[in-house]
Amino acid sequence: MLFDQRSHTEVNSSSKIKNHFKMAKWGEGDPRWIVEERPDATNVNNWHWTERDASIWSKERIKNLFVGAEFATQDASFKITEVEKCEGEASANNRKGKLIFFYEWVLVFKLEGKLEGSNESHNGTIKISNLSEENEIHEIDIQSSIEGDGTDCDSLRKIMQKEGKDFIRDLLKQYVESLEVEFSKGMILPPKDGVHTDKIKNLSTGFNKVSMQPVISNSNNSKENLDTATLKIKEKFQCRARELFEALTRIEMVMAFTRSEVELNPVPGGSFKLFGGNIIGTFEEIIPGEKIVQKWRYKQWPSGHFSTVTMTFTEKSDHTELNVKQTGVPRSELDVTKQNWERYYWNSIKQTFGFGAFLP
Repeated sequence: MLFDQRSHTEVNSSSKIKNHFKMAKWGEGDPRWIVEERPDATNVNNWHWTERDASIWSKERIKNLFVGAEFATQDASFKITEVEKCEGEASANNRKGKLIFFYEWVLVFKLEGKLEGSNESHNGTIKISNLSEENEIHEIDIQSSIEGDGTDCDSLRKIMQKEGKDFIRDLLKQYVESLEVEFSKGMILPPKDGVHTDKIKNLSTGFNKVSMQPVISNSNNSKENLDTATLKIKEKFQCRARELFEALTRIEMVMAFTRSEVELNPVPGGSFKLFGGNIIGTFEEIIPGEKIVQKWRYKQWPSGHFSTVTMTFTEKSDHTELNVKQTGVPRSELDVTKQNWERYYWNSIKQTFGFGAFLP
């Protein structure tokens, strides 16, 4: 998976501490690394990535917000009568006190409209195809239509287009805000001493959109006689090996740290596309929590040229060590490739999931 543009495996079982059982210490010497006995079987110190499915709740909330909702202008009145389509999913996720909300919905509503002073109602629809955490409310595409011909229908269409969208966006905003409020409950637990710190953050209303400018290679755009080199990287993360592996293979977690849309199929032969297509490739080998091998290329490289990226995960007593070996990197791109791994992968993963430092 991998870099240059700023959009289920199981939840780590180590985060689920069984009632009345004492787990072993991990990271002796720092109490924040000790998995404690907790009678409520909760996520001690908010350390692990935990997830709550909000899909069923969201469908009901969307229905309650929209069905029966009415708005009026000086010239017309409208009423949403039915949810015709509500497809998608939503979840709330916690990692070390940081809340991240994922949601993606395609919505279609049935609509009735009536001109002021008229007793005749006209049917229509409202379509929303990109309600997700990737888009701000004002960026959401709202399409409306009114069935039929004639001046009344034309007038209703114009009014809906001009004045109805703000009303719909307000309802969508209410959904997002209530999702965050409802699914924040119980996700951020008080630490052992009962004191929260100001470092607990909520990353709920979409990810920062970072535009990464492509690096223009000075190398000849040809695979023939291409001078390549091998890049070796060693990086430490304050998490378990399984958690780091999931951060690189679970699509919602990859979306979180890349802050972009992701195409990802983490199975042998499966493909991936990240950072607006700047990075593409396929998985050659994948061993959960232990190893990932990829054919990997940056789009500025000579056409058709792929490197081979091998990642190995080694869990230590108080951290996980990641060793990356990348063969076949164009020599002229070696330094910038290393910098981009550091900036857009390791630093972003640590910052997003709290894998870089202990909570104070």
